[in-house]
Amino acid sequence: MKTKTIKLGIATATALMMNTSLLAGGDIAPMVPMVDTKAPASATGWKSKHKFFGFSQIGLKFGDGAKLGDNADVGFEADRVRLGWKYFSGPLAGKVFLDFAKKGSDNGSVGVPDMVKDAFISYKFDDAMVIKTGVIKTPVGMGFTIPGWNLDVIKRGFDKKLAFERAFGMMISGRDIGFGNNGKVNGLEMGHERPWKGFGYDIMVTGATGRSGAVNSKDENGKVFKPNQENGYMGRLMFDWGQALHTEVGYGKIKGNTDGSGEDYKVLNAGIDSHFNGANVKVEYYDVQNIRGKAGWDMNTLALTGTYYLTDTLEFAVKDIRGTETRGGKDADAANTYIGLNYYINPKNNKMDRKSRRGRNRHRIQINYVLADVDKAFKGVGALYRDDTVLMQYQFKF
Repeated sequence: MKTKTIKLGIATATALMMNTSLLAGGDIAPMVPMVDTKAPASATGWKSKHKFFGFSQIGLKFGDGAKLGDNADVGFEADRVRLGWKYFSGPLAGKVFLDFAKKGSDNGSVGVPDMVKDAFISYKFDDAMVIKTGVIKTPVGMGFTIPGWNLDVIKRGFDKKLAFERAFGMMISGRDIGFGNNGKVNGLEMGHERPWKGFGYDIMVTGATGRSGAVNSKDENGKVFKPNQENGYMGRLMFDWGQALHTEVGYGKIKGNTDGSGEDYKVLNAGIDSHFNGANVKVEYYDVQNIRGKAGWDMNTLALTGTYYLTDTLEFAVKDIRGTETRGGKDADAANTYIGLNYYINPKNNKMDRKSRRGRNRHRIQINYVLADVDKAFKGVGALYRDDTVLMQYQFKF
């Protein structure tokens, strides 16, 4: 018995030494160790993709509506200075997006500083079901969910402040449903980024939406309310038919104050976006109730946008936003009309379709003249020009 044990020990030691020798440079490749049979047989197909991106928008403004100091003729501003990261691995995706033109404090009861624009992860089961969680754009507002670097005119307009804005939450989404797979769905979608065919949807439960101009996030002393004192519920249904037609309707509600007090702030939004040849037309409507939790403070707006390529590098743009506000039983009206030109410097292509236009925006100069017609009694919730203004902006994107 002892002899057999000794022989077995010698054989084992010899095998180990031979294996060590082979691993050190022998001709026979080392054997792949066995793994738990429940795990994938091989991990050689695993891969991930990382993308670093960003853009900056540097502008100037002048005119009566620019609200400059007495000793200033021209004002300078940075609408957006952003850097971000995207990550993909199989069905998983994630995004972090920071804006260095925003404050490093939380002024909206969201739970993260204002400079954090996006910070979320997603899991894609298929095109019809993607789960996202984190800080993300809420799904009510067609114009709001268009990226800030892809706008037709320099400013979104005063109707954008009626949207719920970004918030912490969980969202279930689907795109490109019903007519086959006509476009890519990567799991990071927040709007109608691509010319799909078929239906799409978003359903979201949020925390506080105090970044909205129509939701109050501070007490009477200016102190920001704590996060996680209320929830919002919202959704959106979309239908696309290529670049020729995008339609959507969204609805949501949340308390008008981020401490959970006041009336429910309710938002109904509908929009149409149509591209054909070198032209684009957008129509968007808002109907909101109980702004900042105050019963009877309501507003409805209608925005009409049109663009047309005059040449391969020069685009004409006009956007007219009109709204009626009701406060204390009295109505007041406001209108801002943007008239401008977009000049594309060294464009990536000379194509005019919706998808290609996104690639042309890497280097762009915009100039807008804003015509203002606003009743004195119209209070609004921000981003409103009360007098005529001239805006200019240079955008660099990578």
